Amino acid sequence: MTYVEYKQLTPFQKFAYNFKKFFTNIPSAFGRFFSACGRGIVKFFTGIGKGFANYGSTFVKGDWATKLSYLIFGVGDIHKGKTYKGILFFLTEVLYFCYMIFFGWHWFKDFFTLGTRETYTVYDDMGFPSQVPGDNSMLILLYSTLTLVITAIVFVIYIQNIKDAYRHQVMRANGEKPTTLKEDALEFLDGKYHITLLSFPVLMISVFNILPLIFMILIAFTNYSKQHYVLFDWVGLQNFGDLFDVINNSKKATTFIGVAGWTLIWAVVATFSNYILGMIVALMINKKGIKLKSLWRTLFVITIAVPQFVSLLLMNQMLQENGAVNILLSYFNGGVNPGIRFLGDDVWVARITVMIVNCWVGIPYTILSMSGILMNIPEDLYESARIDGASPVKTFTAITLPYMIFVTTPQLITQFVGNINNFNVIFLLSGGGPTTKEYFGAGKTDILVTWLYNLSMGNEQDYGLASAIGILVFIICATLSLIVYNNSKSMKDEEAFS
Repeated sequence: MTYVEYKQLTPFQKFAYNFKKFFTNIPSAFGRFFSACGRGIVKFFTGIGKGFANYGSTFVKGDWATKLSYLIFGVGDIHKGKTYKGILFFLTEVLYFCYMIFFGWHWFKDFFTLGTRETYTVYDDMGFPSQVPGDNSMLILLYSTLTLVITAIVFVIYIQNIKDAYRHQVMRANGEKPTTLKEDALEFLDGKYHITLLSFPVLMISVFNILPLIFMILIAFTNYSKQHYVLFDWVGLQNFGDLFDVINNSKKATTFIGVAGWTLIWAVVATFSNYILGMIVALMINKKGIKLKSLWRTLFVITIAVPQFVSLLLMNQMLQENGAVNILLSYFNGGVNPGIRFLGDDVWVARITVMIVNCWVGIPYTILSMSGILMNIPEDLYESARIDGASPVKTFTAITLPYMIFVTTPQLITQFVGNINNFNVIFLLSGGGPTTKEYFGAGKTDILVTWLYNLSMGNEQDYGLASAIGILVFIICATLSLIVYNNSKSMKDEEAFS
């Protein structure tokens, strides 16, 4: 379709055309995404190859001090006059070896088996029992992960030590002197001040985010569960295989497919219902001639001010069989309680109820963000449209809607990912019910994140399977977010509405 033909379409035809184009472009978008992933992997291994090449060439070109730095950290820096930095490098190596000798190796040596010795009971000469503790796979995996992370950090420092030694060798050959401690300190308060500010937050992120993340990823490749609580083993991809074992009609696979399908339906409906309805209300509030605009916006802010979990728990009680909603309906039913089980046995009644309540807690956020966007659309655009004789519908489809979609595309992606992981609404409102024997530890309104919680904290306590689900949720969210954002106008044409 040419540009002229496209401009001659009605707004509804343009919407249908763009809607069709979006879905027809999905396969090619996935192709480009995985192609980019492939190029990234190739680039990664190419970089490793170049690193090894530089590692060897630096050794060949280096003097005796640089060569000795390959074994003893900091020798090259000390020899070239960068004493304080060389001492820091050397202390890093000493502390690392002390850590490995007195702590790290004790745990890491069992990393590949996760322990084999079970706890057993022995009796002394008087017949009194005492337990001899065996291996604890959890601690072995935890401390081994810590050791791996520390080793990776020390390896980076090791490479930096070699680069630093060779760089100062070249500087000396050129008649230059290395910077002093005072000069470096002043640099970290000036040109490298960003490093000074970010060092502590990065350290905390590494300790409290990256380390637990690596640990939980490794759990997905074990059989850690209620049956294997103290001693567990590596099982490879078995947990992932159980989730996709549709050939043998595995209960876990049936649950995963059912819950994943409902999760995507829920995420799409929850995202776009909040977006569209919030947009409509925002347009009504910001329409010229509407009085008390500040009052309406304030009312929605007050709605947000009530903690979400309070609203959800209250709605849960109101929607019970003898709750406020059924009592209210009884006044229209001749005083007889209809006893509608909004969150009971009927699957789709429960799901629709959850979607409607989600609108109550989600729409106010959209209204506030949309109101801010509407107030920032240049009035000149509307004035030009009125002069050209554009109708209100044409003005909305040609100016308001494209502008809002352009600005809010990142927000839409964030909301979509947030709804895939929307634990509160499902858990506090329906609790995942209605329950079913067809699923493994999940109910009919459970989404992947609440199923993961049930597997971890419920009767099954299948931590390995729960960790595998967490990895798949991340892959789904990351893939969809990258594909949608990279194909959006917000990404391709950043200056469109500037």
